[in-house]
Order: sequence, then C-alpha cells, then structure tokens
Amino acid sequence: MRAAAIPADNQIEQDRQLAAVMDQERPRLKRFIARQVLEPGDVEDILQDVFYELVAAYRLMKPVRKAGAWLFRVAQNRIHDLFRQKRTVPLDSADGDQLSLSDLLPSADGGPDAAYARGILLEELEGALAELPEEQRSVFVAHELDGRSFAELTAETGVSINTLLARKRYAVLRLRTRLQEIYDEWEQE
Repeated sequence: MRAAAIPADNQIEQDRQLAAVMDQERPRLKRFIARQVLEPGDVEDILQDVFYELVAAYRLMKPVRKAGAWLFRVAQNRIHDLFRQKRTVPLDSADGDQLSLSDLLPSADGGPDAAYARGILLEELEGALAELPEEQRSVFVAHELDGRSFAELTAETGVSINTLLARKRYAVLRLRTRLQEIYDEWEQE
C-alpha cells in the first residue's frame, strides 16, 4: 500500500517541524543513549535509527503527538535490540572447541609458576566478584559462569530483563576496572 502523496507546501512545513523536533531533542536523546551504550558508534547509529523512524512515521501520515516521549521510547527499544544482538558469544579455541574460565587460566599442572599464577588470578577474580553489590554479582555469576539465560533469571526472580542487563553491565564495568589493575601489574613484570 502506497502512502498518499503529500502536497509540496505540506511537505515543506512537515520537514520544518521534523527538523525543529530533531534539533530540540537531539542533545537530550544523545545523552540518554550514551548513558546506556558504551560504543560511541552505537550511540550515533541508534540516534539515526530513532530519527529515521520519526521521519517514516510522518511520511506514512502517522504524526507523533508527543514527539519527545515517543523518541525516548523508540530509543529505549533500539537499545534493547542492540543488547539482544550483542549477547555474549562463547570463546572458541583455534579448533572450534568452546573454552571455559579454567581454559583461560594457566594450567594447574603447568608447574609451580603456573600454579602460582593460576592461584593469584583466581584469588583476584574471587575478590573482585566479592566487591560487587549482591544484585550485580548474582546476575554476573548466573549468566557468565553458570551459563543461564536472562529469560531464565527473569522467570526465577521476577526482575525484568532490562534490569538484569543493567546490573550485569555495571558488574562488567566494575570488574573490568578492578581487574585492569592486576593485568597492568602482570604486564610490567
């Protein structure tokens, strides 16, 4: 089904209205997206998708009454879509086998140096996990270490997937910061 042709005068006025809404909402919307998405490129992609949807809605003769609220709702939906696409992928070895945490650590059978390094790394990981708030730690451990899905966790706890995603994100950020110090020390030796 084709959209009805828009008279030129209406098209120009509609373009002005759209431009005004985009100019007005762009800074707030960009900050909103950037608080939830780590990659600057993803922020811009989502922002462009949201504005594209706004233009498409107007072109299909479905003008949006409260454009600001509508834009934020669409942005939140795009952010959720992004998180769904970027689910963690299991690590694979060169021959295609899946790797576990123990595969990434020095071997327990690799002699005294390897055993020592393994013990230190496990101790640091355990300490970093212990420093997380309980809600973040439980989501991170359940999803990353136990391999449970967010859908399972939602069904079990009654906490929304969005909340679980946010908790895991904050856990990852804290762990990354905490464990970076250990990595930096290790690299200096």
